[in-house]
Amino acid sequence: MQENNSPHTTNDDKIKIVGNKKHRKIFKSYFFVFIAIILIVGSFWLGYSRGKNSVADQSQSYPLLETTVKNQTPQNSQDKTVDFSLFWNVWDLLKQKYVDRNSLDAQKLVYGAIQGMLSATGDPYTTFFDPQQTQAFSQDIGGSFEGIGAELGVKNGTLTVVAPLAGSPAQKAGLKSGDEIVKINDQSTSNMTIDQAVNMIRGQKGSSVKLTVLRQGDKATTDINIVRDVIDVKTVNLQFKNDGIAYVSINQFGDKTASEFDAAMNQIISRGSKGIILDLRDNPGGLLDQAVDVASRLIPQGKVVVTEQDSNGQKTNLYTTGGDKLSSLPIVVLINQGSASASEILAGALRDDRGVQLIGNTSFGKGSVQELMDLPGNTSVKITVAKWLTPNGDYIMDKGITPSVKVDLTQNDINNNRDPQLDKAMKILQAEISK
Repeated sequence: MQENNSPHTTNDDKIKIVGNKKHRKIFKSYFFVFIAIILIVGSFWLGYSRGKNSVADQSQSYPLLETTVKNQTPQNSQDKTVDFSLFWNVWDLLKQKYVDRNSLDAQKLVYGAIQGMLSATGDPYTTFFDPQQTQAFSQDIGGSFEGIGAELGVKNGTLTVVAPLAGSPAQKAGLKSGDEIVKINDQSTSNMTIDQAVNMIRGQKGSSVKLTVLRQGDKATTDINIVRDVIDVKTVNLQFKNDGIAYVSINQFGDKTASEFDAAMNQIISRGSKGIILDLRDNPGGLLDQAVDVASRLIPQGKVVVTEQDSNGQKTNLYTTGGDKLSSLPIVVLINQGSASASEILAGALRDDRGVQLIGNTSFGKGSVQELMDLPGNTSVKITVAKWLTPNGDYIMDKGITPSVKVDLTQNDINNNRDPQLDKAMKILQAEISK
C-alpha cells in the first residue's frame, strides 16, 4: 500500500489505493476465500488477451453463452509455456454442458478464476477483491462508511447493540446500548451472523432500515426506523483514569489513525498524565505508515519499528521518525488473540525498544506484509510481498506475541462488565509510576 517509509494514498476493508499508481502496505488479518480451482490456470491468459489491446468495462455482466474461446497451446513439446488451452476447454465445456448455463455470468467466472489462481499460492492473505469487496475494504480503512452508526455484538446468543456512536443516526433514532435486535427489515436475526447483520444494516445514505428491538425490561418489541447516513469512525479513543493515567485504545490503523493519535497525545501532555495504557486488543491491523507514525510518538527517534524481509532474503528496517513526545512516560500495552499484524508490530516494537510489558493473551500471529494494488473495473488485488520481524528479529507468524503477563478475559467477565486485563494493567502501571 505504500513504499518502505510511508508515502500517502489511501484505509482493511476498510482502500482506494493505486488509482494514483502508488502502493501501500497492509497489515491486516482480513481475507476473503473464493474457491474456483477448476479455473485457476487460465486467469492470467484471460486477463492478458482481453486487456492487451483495450480495457473493457469489467463492471458489466456478459452471459457466458455470448463469449468466444481462443485456445493457446505450446508451440512444441519443449516449450515451457503454460498450456492455457486446458482453461479454454473447460470454459467451452461449461458453456456446452452446464445444466443451468443460461444463468452463468462470465464476469463472475473471471473473478473466480483470478481468486482461484491466488488461492493456489496457499497464502490466505493473497487475494482478489471484486468491485463490491474493493469498495467495502476502502471504506473500512478510510474509517468512513454509509450506515446507521452502531456497534453490534452477540450477547447470550442474541444480536445486541453494544453502543450507538455519538451523534449517529442510530443514536438520534433512539437505539440504545443493550437493545436486542430481533429482526432487520422483518427478517429474523435468530440464525444470523454479525457480518450478515452488518451487511443488511449498512446501505446508501438517505435510505432507511427497520430494526425490531427488544429493550431490557420491556415485554414487547419496538420497531425503530433509521435513515442511513455517512458515518465517520474514530480509530483512536482516549479516556483519563484515576491517578493521572491516560487510557488510549486503537481499534485499527486506518488513514486517520496517526492524526487522531497526535490529537490524543496533545491532550495527554496538557493534562500532565503520568502514564499510558495502550489498548490494542481486537485490533486487526491496517496501514503500515500509520503504525510507524504512532510508534514514532512513543519510541525515541531512530529506533527500528519493524524489519521487512523480501523473497530474496533482503532485509529493510523501518525506523521511528521523531516527534516522540510520549517516549519518556511509563506505558503498558494490552493485547489479545484479536491483535494482529500492525498492532503486533507496534506491540513488538514497544516491547523490544522500550521493554514495555504486554498484558493479556497471545496475539494472533500474522507476520507477513501485503501490498494492495488497484486493477481495472474497480477491482483490486492484495499480494504478500514480504515477511516482517520485530526489532529483535522475532518472526511471529502463526505463533503470535506472548504477553509478559498473561491474564484471561472470559465471557462471564464480559457479561458482567468486568475487565481483569485492564485492571491488571492499571496495577502494573501504577507500580511503575510510583517507582
